[in-house]
Amino acid sequence: MSKTDNLEEILRRIPASQVERIDLIRGGAPGIDMQGKAVIANVIKKPGGGLRGLIAVANNHLYDGRNMHGMRLELSGGQGQRQWEGSARYGYGNDDGGDYGPQVRIGPNGEIQRRSDVRSESDGLQKTLTGAYQQPLFGGVARVNGRMFWDHWKFEEDNRYELPPELGTETTDDTYLRKDTELGGRFNRDFGPRTSLEAIALRQTRDQTIRSDFAAPDFSQGFFLDRESSETIGRAVLKYKWNDRLSFEAGMEGAFNQLDSGTTLSVDGEDVPLPAANVHVEEKRGEAFARGTWRTTDKLTFEGGLRYEASQISSDGDVILEKTLYYAKPRAAVSWNPTTSTQLRASFERVVGQLNFDDFVASANFNTGSGVSAGNPDLAPEQAWVSEASVEQRFWGGGVVVVTVRHSAISDVNDRGPAEAVAPDGTVSYFDQPMNIGDGTKDELIASISFPFDRIGLKGATFRAESTWRRSEVTDPTTGETREISDLRPLEWSANFTHDIPRWRFSYGVDVYSGWRERDYRFDSVNTVKLEDAYIRPFAEWRIQPSLSLRMEAPNLISRGIRITREQYAGPRDTAPLAYTDDRDLTFGQMFYIRVRKTFGS
Repeated sequence: MSKTDNLEEILRRIPASQVERIDLIRGGAPGIDMQGKAVIANVIKKPGGGLRGLIAVANNHLYDGRNMHGMRLELSGGQGQRQWEGSARYGYGNDDGGDYGPQVRIGPNGEIQRRSDVRSESDGLQKTLTGAYQQPLFGGVARVNGRMFWDHWKFEEDNRYELPPELGTETTDDTYLRKDTELGGRFNRDFGPRTSLEAIALRQTRDQTIRSDFAAPDFSQGFFLDRESSETIGRAVLKYKWNDRLSFEAGMEGAFNQLDSGTTLSVDGEDVPLPAANVHVEEKRGEAFARGTWRTTDKLTFEGGLRYEASQISSDGDVILEKTLYYAKPRAAVSWNPTTSTQLRASFERVVGQLNFDDFVASANFNTGSGVSAGNPDLAPEQAWVSEASVEQRFWGGGVVVVTVRHSAISDVNDRGPAEAVAPDGTVSYFDQPMNIGDGTKDELIASISFPFDRIGLKGATFRAESTWRRSEVTDPTTGETREISDLRPLEWSANFTHDIPRWRFSYGVDVYSGWRERDYRFDSVNTVKLEDAYIRPFAEWRIQPSLSLRMEAPNLISRGIRITREQYAGPRDTAPLAYTDDRDLTFGQMFYIRVRKTFGS
């Protein structure tokens, strides 16, 4: 079990030569844990042995002359149920969210108060080691895996004022250091043809240090964060298959999370008190669950289940609290196949989010003017009753269209609101912080298509696209007015065209990712981040030999940038007037990426 590696990284460690087949499971099936998903892919590996692996080197050349190079080595081997795998990766990366461009400050009457030129650079080095081993044990199969990850990131910015010139240059310097460790284990055993057991254990740690310094000719700020967190999880599931149409499972999960965090803020060399600056937080969480799947006919499947979660959260330090939370999480789902190419799915469930420890501690963002956000260890997890319906239509063998509508009735919405801090001399300061702001709703429409071109004469070509529309409502805790939920993107989409030409050992295509808009509402400002243009990445790959390939990409072909707008009020938005609007229109240039990959082994 790995919680930190994403699906893409896990699949990358499985060479194509090791894959026997991929089973696509839609709508649920007896004995298959769908994890609440409508469709899952089950990757079946070949049983062969021997040493296998790949080595790849890559470089991303940026428009300003920087080169972000990297390398990865993947190895695996074994025989039968005794298997091992390992990987080592390192790479320099960059943040293409914006690099250069103008910033203007507009007064409440539309006059330009300030104009400046922004130049920034953000990049860093990431290193990862992973390993896993499995073998037969106690009549089953045991697997252990480990991961270590290091991240060293920096951000530097100069903001040079042209109007008025006496403001000079503002500088921002951020450094981010992070180290993760992870150790996991999984045990699977069958007790006859009907009963199986799965047990999972996981231990994860994360150490972070963040420093942010802002300096202007007549003003300076400094922010420092030192944080250590850990998570320990144990889970056991017993599955019973009554027959080919009916199955049950039940299990328990326990988790212990811990956070130690210290933050400091200084303004012109003087310390400023922060809410929840130094805290120790612990969360003990337990969950029991049961689920059943009944395939009444070849066309109709029902799924029902119940999870019950209890958690205890305590905090020491600047915030002293202790609370216990209980949540029942029922789920019901049905899928119907009226024809061999059509499936209808519907589900209704209660979803309870997991608390994000990043929200418990303070953070800073000086370069955009957002300043410091206080932490809040007293957050409750967001809960929602989620109704969902989908229709899936398959065509032309490999083609598929899926349309999904989803409605979420949310309580304890995690959003933002004001926090108060009192200095020893009695001075009161106000900060923005994450908080629960009441009830809300979220509606989503998701459409996707996969379109093969074989039927119209272009063999090996496929077009894929997905789009999501969102609409949300919540009551603003500052103004009492209805608004959208912070940081939800109303619309985003992606599209991909790929054409594989086996006789030439060549493939090409293009990935397109839409622009998007996010807006967060603070008690004294409204901040909007917008990508107005699409991110376009054409690519081509040549398989020089069966085991050797060359890939080239042109990321950010049209030099998409980012626009950041902050509407700053003179105080709380419900009583104070608009003071000014800061608008940044930043651009990041084109890139050229090249990768050489060599595979070896059976």
